[in-house]
Amino acid sequence: METQTPRRAVSDLEYNLLTVLQNKAEAIKAYDVYIRDARQANSQPCAQLFEKLQQMDIECAQEIRHHLQEVMQKGRM
Repeated sequence: METQTPRRAVSDLEYNLLTVLQNKAEAIKAYDVYIRDARQANSQPCAQLFEKLQQMDIECAQEIRHHLQEVMQKGRM
């Protein structure tokens, strides 16, 4: 009896990249709240830290997106 490989809408690699991208997008959005809270607490150093972390996540999200596009077009990097 022949075993068939289940058909998938996306590969494991695509799924992983999509999941990481979603997590980064949620974090980027959450940082807006953290920045606002830090400013309301008059903590400029914390606001600056959250802004820095948000920018780092934006850069990571852009890189992840690039990888995802490559994988979706070519099937691999």
